[in-house]
Amino acid sequence: MKVLHVSGARSWGGNEQQLLYLVEELNSFGVEQSLFCYENTPLTEKIKEKNITINAIPYIKARKKAYRRLLKNVVTENQFDLLHLHTSDAVTGYMITDLLYTLNVKAVFSKKGIGSSVSFLSKLKYNYKNIHKVLCVSKIVSDYFKGVLYAKNHAKLCVVYDGVKVKDLSEEAIPFHNIRKELNIAEDCKIIGNIANHTKAKDLKTLVKTLDIIVNKENRRDIHFVQIGEFSKRTQELKDMVIEYGLKDYISFIGFKNEASLILPQFDIYLMTSEREGGPTTVLEAFYKKVPVVSTKVGIVNEAIEDAVNGFIAPVGNYEMLGEKVIRLLQDDTLRNSFTDISFKKFMNSYTAKHLGVTTYNVYKEVVA
Repeated sequence: MKVLHVSGARSWGGNEQQLLYLVEELNSFGVEQSLFCYENTPLTEKIKEKNITINAIPYIKARKKAYRRLLKNVVTENQFDLLHLHTSDAVTGYMITDLLYTLNVKAVFSKKGIGSSVSFLSKLKYNYKNIHKVLCVSKIVSDYFKGVLYAKNHAKLCVVYDGVKVKDLSEEAIPFHNIRKELNIAEDCKIIGNIANHTKAKDLKTLVKTLDIIVNKENRRDIHFVQIGEFSKRTQELKDMVIEYGLKDYISFIGFKNEASLILPQFDIYLMTSEREGGPTTVLEAFYKKVPVVSTKVGIVNEAIEDAVNGFIAPVGNYEMLGEKVIRLLQDDTLRNSFTDISFKKFMNSYTAKHLGVTTYNVYKEVVA
């Protein structure tokens, strides 16, 4: 089977990491893989060591004639069995190219998140006749996308969970960032971690408000929040909130870190406050690294976590409940251990990169057949 992955990613995030894992896993099934992407991006740098042919082009908007010509040439010269579209603009480029040139190759699309709105034109492209499957990262994304697809296309929806690569113990080296030492956090202080770029969907204002509940309302001073993620125009507003609430001694924004998941085992609790998610992979990483999770009810969380059984869930934006649940975990070592044991078993049964590869390959076989 010959597959062309098409991605318009120009920065690095969880979706690109999943593409990397997928390429590795599909190699074990003997899938001959190529990638059509933009040159000089983190994706091209990280994927070049994998067993995949890279067709990297200069940045051109997917609706432009030059993009269509380049995509058409790659497809017609290689006779692929299937195209896997990994970004929204990849869908745009494929649809227009196929309409104009009749590529004669089926496609599938990975839907990773929930948008705030979908335009009329976007709805048209997602319902394009030659997209044969939409691989949704969670059931909540699949349910959301039913509102985007016409009823006749609902059968195209399937759930393919993100995965995390299980590594040999020898690969799980001592992390290159010792957070406690770098930030001078006392040994008796619990570290509550969050990994999220500073975007609206991550709702980091709720993170700060949760810290306010814990420190100022419940008077817990033996904690420190560590927030890892790429800064944005929203960062200063978050830092201003921290000053306003008198929390500057209890939280550190340390910016983007490569391989941030290696830092996860240093957290006593992983807290996620997002208002909108498809996955996220960081919750699955926390399961793997045996870190108890407190999260808002978004994305895969409601499927992966049974509240009070292997983690805690709170409604989106409910910082008071999030604070209460964090405190409950801080007070109960037995509960934390129980959460991590159950979550680790769930991870190994459903959320490894191997499961991602097997499930995706089965979708490919169905579409090609």
